[in-house]
Amino acid sequence: MAPRGVLRELTLALGAAVAVLGSLLFIAWKIYFRGTGTGTGWDGWWERELRELQELRERGTAGGALGWRQVLVLGLDGAGKSSVLHYICSQAAREDIAPTHGFNSAQLHVEGMEWDLLEVGGSRNLRAYWPDYLSHADVLVFVVDSVDRSRLLTARRELHALLAAEPQLPLVVLANKQDKTDALSTAELQEELALHALTGQRELFLLPTSATWASLSTATSVLRVKSLLVTLLSQP
Repeated sequence: MAPRGVLRELTLALGAAVAVLGSLLFIAWKIYFRGTGTGTGWDGWWERELRELQELRERGTAGGALGWRQVLVLGLDGAGKSSVLHYICSQAAREDIAPTHGFNSAQLHVEGMEWDLLEVGGSRNLRAYWPDYLSHADVLVFVVDSVDRSRLLTARRELHALLAAEPQLPLVVLANKQDKTDALSTAELQEELALHALTGQRELFLLPTSATWASLSTATSVLRVKSLLVTLLSQP
C-alpha cells in the first residue's frame, strides 16, 4: 500500500490536472459557440463584431479612400447570399460555400470607388440585427431563393420591414437560383413579394440570377448585378 503522503500528493496533482482540463474545455466551448453563433453570449459577441466593423469603416474613411460605398446584402438563410457575394468579387469557380453564421465582408475597388460589400446572415436569430446596418448602406441587395416557396411570405415580411425603416434606400432584389427547373419567374416573385406596392417610392430593380460559376456567361449571371451596382453607386 502506498504511503498516505504519496496518495495525498497524487490526489492533489490529479485534481489540478482536472481543473486545467476543465478550464481548457470551457475556453474551447466558448470559442466554438462564438464561431457558430449559437452560444449563450451571442448578444455580446455580436456587439463586438459591430464595433470591429465600425472601426474598419472609420479606418477606411480616414485613409482617404475615394468614393467609399457600402452594399448591404441580406436575405433569408439559404438564399445564396454568400455565392452572390463571391461571384461579384471573383469569377473563380467554387463548389462549396459555407453558410454565414455572422457576417461576410469584402472590399472591392471598382471604377475609382471602394466598395464594402457586407452580407449579414439570414437565420432567425440574426434578422433582428439587420436594421442596425441600414443607415450605413448606399444600396440594399435582397436575395430571394426562387425555389423556396414555403418561406416567401417570411421573405416578404422581412423585406418590407426593412424598407419601412429606410424608405429612400435603393433596392435590388435578386430572384436567385433561376438555374433550377422549378424556380419561380421574376413576374411571379414580384407578385409574391408585393413589389408592385413599392413603385415610385424608391429606385427598385428585380433581376433573375444564378449564383454559380456555370451561369456567369448566361442571362442570369451575377455579373449583371455588379454592372447595375456600378451604375447605382456612381450616382452623386
